[in-house]
Amino acid sequence: MSHARIIVVGNEKGGAGKSTIAVHLVVALLHESARVMVIDLDVRQQSTGHFFANRAAWAAAEGVTLPHPTLPPIDGEHALRIGLTQDVDFVVIDTPGADTALSRAAHQHADLIVTPMNDSFVDFAVLGIVDPITLDVIRPSLYAETVWDARKTRAAARGGSIDWVVLRNRLASVEPRNRKRVDERIATLSRRVGFRAIAGLRDRVIYRELFPFGLTVTDLSRTVRPIQVSLAHVAARQELLVLTQELGLLESAH
Repeated sequence: MSHARIIVVGNEKGGAGKSTIAVHLVVALLHESARVMVIDLDVRQQSTGHFFANRAAWAAAEGVTLPHPTLPPIDGEHALRIGLTQDVDFVVIDTPGADTALSRAAHQHADLIVTPMNDSFVDFAVLGIVDPITLDVIRPSLYAETVWDARKTRAAARGGSIDWVVLRNRLASVEPRNRKRVDERIATLSRRVGFRAIAGLRDRVIYRELFPFGLTVTDLSRTVRPIQVSLAHVAARQELLVLTQELGLLESAH
């Protein structure tokens, strides 16, 4: 078994930003000189896998040097088995937006589970079920139960605990009154099932513009600049830095 810190980006819902979060965390760690393996368990979409393939192609075409992670074969089960035994500092696992046996296995090996969600009751349903009249939290969701089961399995098998963090993504597009309602339910549920909620990434154009090149704001420099940049990219870089700090990743990278 590897001594790598295993980060699982999980959420049983598509469109929550799992792959976006995964690639940004990986690239941030690479620029801290960490050795990182990436496993994309979404074998159909392979958004994270395609991102790093595009990164290698763009760097080769432009003649620039970029840090790259290790990527095992696409075969999900084989990739997971390889990733859990590699001599690296971090293994980042991007999971599909569905309940699968491989995804559950990945969760059970996690040191840190990162669950991105958009700030709406549509995405909140991944965490908990609310009363349609009062909006009170009735019970945790099936995904919350999956994380609970993973924590029990992990504790019984290897000891230790799993840190579960919910990322509140794309805050800019949410109406304040609805956000307050979501805030209150998340606070209630976090105490009940044991996660901590922090701000994720805002809905910034620069994140989407860089994605096809296999790049993030952490890569931008005088030689790595495929698009016109402005002060907005400074704010985006700071946002990502705060995120990695609150997840406790920068300390682990050294």
